[in-house]
Amino acid sequence: MSTATSARPTLSAEPREIIGKKVAGLRRDGRLPAVVFGHGESSESVSIDTHEFEQLRRHVGSNALIDLSIHGEKARPVLVSAIQVHPVNRRPLHVDLFLVRMTEELTVDVQLIPIGTSRAVVDEGGTLLHPTEHVRIKALLDHLPQSIEYAIDSLVDFDAVIKVSDLAIPSDVTLLTDPEEIIAKVQQPRVEVEPEPEVVEGEEGAEAAAEGEAAESGGEGSSEGEGSSEG
Repeated sequence: MSTATSARPTLSAEPREIIGKKVAGLRRDGRLPAVVFGHGESSESVSIDTHEFEQLRRHVGSNALIDLSIHGEKARPVLVSAIQVHPVNRRPLHVDLFLVRMTEELTVDVQLIPIGTSRAVVDEGGTLLHPTEHVRIKALLDHLPQSIEYAIDSLVDFDAVIKVSDLAIPSDVTLLTDPEEIIAKVQQPRVEVEPEPEVVEGEEGAEAAAEGEAAESGGEGSSEGEGSSEG
């Protein structure tokens, strides 16, 4: 991976004729199968260097424009449209690269990143919840934000919420997500209630009967004692 004068990351690719199950050999050789498509052009099968692509993923966001050069030809801007990963080791298996036009607006999902601290979390022991972690926006490619940050300092109690409408959206970006959607709130800690002792059915009746019998036997003994003293 290198950086072009346009400050966009670059990626090189080579035409690929190997398809199907045979791409396993391609991966063993350190090459990652990919497809380039978009704007009515026929899709093109290519391969890219696996290590180079993984390095790129670590340094750029999901909506970053990449200048892709195929077999040394003039670079064209692409977006990573989809990545198929291994279910166990999470390594990439296949990549879809979408060709873009700089003059067209694109609709994408952008990640929301909370910053700051919440009194309801720090002081009250609450749990920060993120019902909405992404928002959908539309913008020209050069204006697409990689993420949107928001402060959670306003979450001072368990009734406070932060909505999409509270986000600072750049003027050159169109927000498509419902402004009333809640993006953050604090859940009150659960209070553990001591369980009441269980009473086995019939125990209360048996205890009452036993108490009654004890009282009766006590009463009979005292009356007999009184009678004998009189005699």
